[in-house]
Amino acid sequence: MAQISSNSGFKECPSSHPEPTRAKDVDKEEALQMEAEALAKLQKDRQVTDNQRGFELSSSTRKKAQVYNKQDYDLMVFPESDSQKRASDIDVEKLTQAELEKLLLDDSFETRKTPVLPATPVLSPSFSAQLYFRPTIQRGQWPPGLSGPSTYTLPSIYPSTYSKQAAFQNGFNPRMPTLPSTEPIYLSLPGQSPYFSYPLTPATPFHPQGSLPIYRPVVSPDMAKLFDKIASTSEFLKNGKARTDLEITDSKVSSLQVSPKSEDISKFDWLDLDPLSKPKVDNVEVLDHEEEKNVSSLLAKDPWDAVLLEERLPANCHLERKVNGKSLSVATVTRSQSLNIRTTQLAKAQGHIFQLQKDPNGTSNLPTGSSLLQEVEVQNEEMAAFCRSITKLKTKFPYTNHRTNPGYLLSPVTAQRNICGENASVKVSIEIEGFQLPVTFTCDVSSTVEIIIMQALCWVHDDLNQVDVGSYVLKVCGQEEVLQNNHCLGSHEHIQNCRKWDTEIRLQLLTFSAMCQNLARTAEDDETPVDLNKHLYQIEKPYKEALTRHPVEELLDSYHNQVEVALQIENQHRAVDQVIKAVRKICSALDGVETLAITESVKKLKRAVNLPRSKTADVTSLFGEEDTSKKSTRGSLNPENPVQVSINQLTAAIYDLLRLHANSGRSPTDRAQSSKSAKEAWTTTEQLQFTIFAAHGISSNWVSNYEKYYLICSLSHNGKDLFKPIQSKKVGTYKNFFYLIKWDELIIFPIQISQLPLESLLHLTLFGILNQSSGSSPDSNKQRKGPEALGKVSLPLFDFKRFLTCGTKLLYLWTSSHTNSVPGTVTKKGYVMERIVLQVDFPSPAFDVIYTTPQVDRSIIQQHNLETLENDIKGKLLDILHKDSSLGLSKEDKAFLWEKRYYCFRHPNCLPKILASAPNWKWVNLAKTYSLLHQWPPLYPLIALELLDSKFADQEVRSLAVTWIEAISDDELTDLLPQFVQALKYEIYLNSPLVQFLLSRALGNIQIAHNLYWLLKDALHDVQFSTRYEHVLGALLSVGGKRLREELLKQTKLVQLLGGVAEKVRQASGSARQSCSFFSSNAVPLKVTMVNADPMGEEINVMFKVGEDLRQDMLALQMIKIMDKIWLKEGLDLRMVIFKCLSTGRDRGMVELVPASDTLRKIQVEYGVTGSFKDKPLAEWLRKYNPSEEEYEKASENFIYSCAGCCVATYVLGICDRHNDNIMLRSTGHMFHIDFGKFLGHAQMFGSFKRDRAPFVLTSDMAYVINGGEKPTIRFQLFVDLCCQAYNLIRKQTNLFLNLLSLMIPSGLPELTSIQDLKYVRDALQPQTTDAEATIFFTRLIESSLGSIATKFNFFIHNLAQLRFSGLPSNDEPILSFSPKTYSFRQDGRIKEVSVFTYHKKYNPDKHYIYVVRILREGQIEPSFVFRTFDEFQELHNKLSIIFPLWKLPGFPNRMVLGRTHIKDVAAKRKIELNSYLQSLMNASMDVAECDLVCTFFHPLLRDEKAEGIARSADAGSFSPTPGQIGGAVKLSISYRNGTLFIMVMHIKDLVTEDGADPNPYVKTYLLPDNHKTSKRKTKISRKTRNPTFNEMLVYSGYSKETLRQRELQLSVLSAESLRENFFLGGVTLPLKDFNLSKETVKWYQLTAATYL
Repeated sequence: MAQISSNSGFKECPSSHPEPTRAKDVDKEEALQMEAEALAKLQKDRQVTDNQRGFELSSSTRKKAQVYNKQDYDLMVFPESDSQKRASDIDVEKLTQAELEKLLLDDSFETRKTPVLPATPVLSPSFSAQLYFRPTIQRGQWPPGLSGPSTYTLPSIYPSTYSKQAAFQNGFNPRMPTLPSTEPIYLSLPGQSPYFSYPLTPATPFHPQGSLPIYRPVVSPDMAKLFDKIASTSEFLKNGKARTDLEITDSKVSSLQVSPKSEDISKFDWLDLDPLSKPKVDNVEVLDHEEEKNVSSLLAKDPWDAVLLEERLPANCHLERKVNGKSLSVATVTRSQSLNIRTTQLAKAQGHIFQLQKDPNGTSNLPTGSSLLQEVEVQNEEMAAFCRSITKLKTKFPYTNHRTNPGYLLSPVTAQRNICGENASVKVSIEIEGFQLPVTFTCDVSSTVEIIIMQALCWVHDDLNQVDVGSYVLKVCGQEEVLQNNHCLGSHEHIQNCRKWDTEIRLQLLTFSAMCQNLARTAEDDETPVDLNKHLYQIEKPYKEALTRHPVEELLDSYHNQVEVALQIENQHRAVDQVIKAVRKICSALDGVETLAITESVKKLKRAVNLPRSKTADVTSLFGEEDTSKKSTRGSLNPENPVQVSINQLTAAIYDLLRLHANSGRSPTDRAQSSKSAKEAWTTTEQLQFTIFAAHGISSNWVSNYEKYYLICSLSHNGKDLFKPIQSKKVGTYKNFFYLIKWDELIIFPIQISQLPLESLLHLTLFGILNQSSGSSPDSNKQRKGPEALGKVSLPLFDFKRFLTCGTKLLYLWTSSHTNSVPGTVTKKGYVMERIVLQVDFPSPAFDVIYTTPQVDRSIIQQHNLETLENDIKGKLLDILHKDSSLGLSKEDKAFLWEKRYYCFRHPNCLPKILASAPNWKWVNLAKTYSLLHQWPPLYPLIALELLDSKFADQEVRSLAVTWIEAISDDELTDLLPQFVQALKYEIYLNSPLVQFLLSRALGNIQIAHNLYWLLKDALHDVQFSTRYEHVLGALLSVGGKRLREELLKQTKLVQLLGGVAEKVRQASGSARQSCSFFSSNAVPLKVTMVNADPMGEEINVMFKVGEDLRQDMLALQMIKIMDKIWLKEGLDLRMVIFKCLSTGRDRGMVELVPASDTLRKIQVEYGVTGSFKDKPLAEWLRKYNPSEEEYEKASENFIYSCAGCCVATYVLGICDRHNDNIMLRSTGHMFHIDFGKFLGHAQMFGSFKRDRAPFVLTSDMAYVINGGEKPTIRFQLFVDLCCQAYNLIRKQTNLFLNLLSLMIPSGLPELTSIQDLKYVRDALQPQTTDAEATIFFTRLIESSLGSIATKFNFFIHNLAQLRFSGLPSNDEPILSFSPKTYSFRQDGRIKEVSVFTYHKKYNPDKHYIYVVRILREGQIEPSFVFRTFDEFQELHNKLSIIFPLWKLPGFPNRMVLGRTHIKDVAAKRKIELNSYLQSLMNASMDVAECDLVCTFFHPLLRDEKAEGIARSADAGSFSPTPGQIGGAVKLSISYRNGTLFIMVMHIKDLVTEDGADPNPYVKTYLLPDNHKTSKRKTKISRKTRNPTFNEMLVYSGYSKETLRQRELQLSVLSAESLRENFFLGGVTLPLKDFNLSKETVKWYQLTAATYL
């Protein structure tokens, strides 16, 4: 039947004569309608009643509570009416199903008045006084004359069998005692003192003085028979129908919604119509027929015996199941066999739960609610072991060690080769106490800081021998940062930045005692014990708080108070209702978990309150054991009070839930007290199996949005599945106290436990199937039809002690629908992310399964010589070893590498590739793998970093990797901290070597501790790993010391304050924002200026953003900084600007502002909205801030170097969405990029087109600064060389960058989610190419970027988009796209003649033809020439058609060209047609021929002036090459490998021409002698430059070294001309015998007037 609302009271039947006349049949719809009407009336009456009265159960109002309002009927019994139907008046056997259903819905049937309990129970005065008249006794105290305290012991919770048919419980029932207890038994409830307590001897039954009152039966036997009949009705069968396990349920959520206030008990709840509580029998064969007979023999004559028969089912009833006649022996998904049996044996074991032990003083000790909660709050074993480990680590860093506890920051250092030339000197200004003016002197950057200190002390002391130089430090003015005395001055990043910005180096000389050491740890810190939770109370946690003591203790107190009332009050029904409400609140506080034991106990309590009290004997037989010798062990099971029996069961279930919630399994003392034998995992042949019971805490939104749910169960190791994932059955939601998803399903993986690696992970992913009929879906725009992933949780199969997981686990599964889905919004105070709880039951075998590490024989050394292999095998192995990473290895490569692993010891860096090639990590193979590890030579820290990735889960591998990584310096570690923090996710256990390593470095370096704090705090938002990060953060705060904690707390509060202000500004209107400083971007970030606490320092300017995820910016800047350090180590200083960026929380953070800098947009729009199309804005802006020639040259040099670095970095990282508002230029010439919201090639889209069309941003205005003008110069060659050199240096570190990015995959960045996202970086770095090939490749990228008009157009579009902030430009828009202004004939003069003179072939970058127009104006003797393309002619015609739509214009030539017509022939034909068009146009009406549009078209442009000389030359006739002065030089790279000669033509500089015009140079080569000219090779043509860059490879294959030694390389440089023959610019002849072909030769060669072929 449909679920009845659990409100109290039903409307009485108006009929006065309950005649058994035949009523009309009531179908299902009418029954549901009747039910809905009754519910509406019920809720209405309930609301009126609730407003009139309040029901409070306190000691002062209990007597009044016995008087009930006449309208307030208790749901636990059926109130009588004047006219009522009797069960005895109905012939049950003759009723139809429809009549039974109608009778079931009849509100007045078998109702009776509430029986009134006697005022005082019939007990002895002593007992009654203790029970009722001692309300002032505090909990935990015992009345005089009763036994004193004794020790309280907790039983083990789980049964001790383990097999495929193992009986493991979902109900958290305690283990049954195997022998009768010999200890005294005390009857009581946990933590309740006002209850009677007395010792019982085990063999003597207890009978209290007097007898308990016997009440009138509430339910008669006839009525019980009737309800048994009702159980066969259609509605009951519909709800209780059993289904096979593989059958998909089709149940829908009832449209009848339960009122939120309807927490009372329905009068039909005792019928137990929950379909999930019925044994499933369809298609299941019960093979044990003998046990079936035993069950049937338990049937009693009383119908209530049948209702409670399930209590009698034996616990060890193992039924072998077959589904559809087939045994479940493969990868099966079945219902748990043990779970088919009702797990209600809790009643049989409650005596064991409350068994007490007597202490020597003869007193007893019952645990109070507080004391038991203390036990529940005990940290589990792994946490305790972690705390002990951290305490031990802490002792290695005493506060007295100044080296590890300086109390201030050390300035980071960067190794730099050739620090700007040899003996570079800098000017240093040092503030010394007692000196009014700073001491200033010049020193060498290579001098150590200690020498600088000595120089400064010379000004203070005459005799340095009496001075302890080591007690002095140099502090940076304006920063709490101290230079490191043992490093050279120029290696410090602060000094490098000062030299970069050309600012004064200001330092302060201090002694250690005078130095501010307010962050140092103290003796008190060393003595303070480690507490992981003590210092986390002020940290904003995005997830629900864990179990805290006081709220749960208050709920337990409330519960026990209600229990006290229920056992004392005369009418128990209303009080039991309050008890159940208190239970519901406790379950709600424990994440909405309602265990099966609680559900069953609540149902029994509902039944027990209605049981006939006269049938004590039957009740005893139903609730007791068959063996009377065990009755004495049931301490509080009073056979004459079934309500107290049920409450005892309920109380035990609540405390079992508390223990389970706190420890999620067995308690910390279980293993120590367990007498189980241990069995090694590698000998265990059982298959892995577990039961998915339910998901608790389901939100009501899910009920309406999702129809079914299922789980995907997978096993993984090293990030790969060990077996094909298994899908559970699909089920809907159910409602007890709360909504839950109940599977109760046994999952069996066909993999033996012996085959499981130690680090095996079980992953459970929850999917929801959208309710298609629901009008509101979570994503109404997409209307997705497929399953939606709702959350995922992972669990290691072996715990930190290497025991196989067993017992019940509560796994917290975070769901996307519970997280804050609106980016940038501020979470409300007190708001935390929700989570649901997944209950999974693992078998509890009779033995502990433990994983033991195999023994490694270190005496066996297996190392083979690579040279002993055959050449082809050796070559194949070397090719694999030289690959950049293991990402590109095929299965065949991995198998071959693993086979030849003992030949690779001379290539230690290949260890990650070898371990990634291991076929498996089974126990039987580990000994050989570990032996290989122990023989392997140590790796460099950056190489060993790869072993912390997800591909390497093995504990031995990761421990060894951390050992090797410990050699890394603190400054390098600081740069790589984000990756180390993410690598913590790949650790199986909390107390790992990696955690120890990070905490040890944080103890010794404040900078590391500071960065680690913010990274861990940000990582708390990772819902899957938030608990682990919370523990590590708690450990960091605990060991860091009080002073550091206070400093971090100040920073946290400041960030919270700024976040609140920034959010208000972002949401405010434009006018309301005027009172603060902000930036005009979408996120409206704040500009914050902070006053420096150091009076010698400058203001600190930062930008605070809300609404943008800065983690990706942090990652991009980190990668750029690492690139810069790689370049610096190789002596290449590209003068990169590295600013700081910090994510302080999800979608918020701070960015350092670089002083004296502007965006390119702001610079360009000073020249109008089309300023991005002009060449001079950047150069003139730099000239404004660098007026002298020397300053401008320095700024231009900075621009060349920094621009080269930006081009390489942005290309390698795939930085997209590049426009002129996120590229900045400093007044010193340093260019840098900001805002890295798009990277790894994820381009910003404009519709279906990419906005980023060029490889990187390199525009003509940048080239103008680089060249120093419009024409290419040798400075551009320097730029190209810098780019190629920087690119090749980064390529050598391909593996490092792939590893760093791979470790960041689990960080949750939207554009870095899988290995596939790394493909862009790998392809961009071209790891398999040579340096020469990479140089050619990047040179082509430079040409492509420089020739891209798309970048300028993108800039222009962005200028237009930003006009809403700056307004429209004042200048007029151009009338033609290629002309910046509009002109008239009044300015230029009228045209007498115009004609298309000729056409030229052009390359820009593709080949096309441009037409030369000859113009003769009035008053001019010499004609002028302009150059126009066919498209520009067409634009003129189209705009004339718009301006003069009524005039008949001359016909324009057809643009379409059909067939494969030669382009030169097309140009010749069009020349004639265009000439005709111009003649017709000029002969047209004067309004058309002399309009401004025509005049502007013929007005000379800058490009016309450049090319006019060629046109005049063409008019005079064709040139012939004439001998003249030869000059210039060519840069070549010559190398030989694999029978091939490679000639790379790199650059040519300072070419000379006869007429002084810029040539169009190209290079042609021959290998002489060559009579047939077969060795001719040539490069592309470079247009209009004397300093061309080619970087092209000319290849000669099939030549041996002996042959080449007899040849000469002839190289000629020629200029390609269109109107005359190509002419010679110079050449060189190089005998190849003079070259060492075994290595590459790169050199400049002077061009001469040599003869050429």
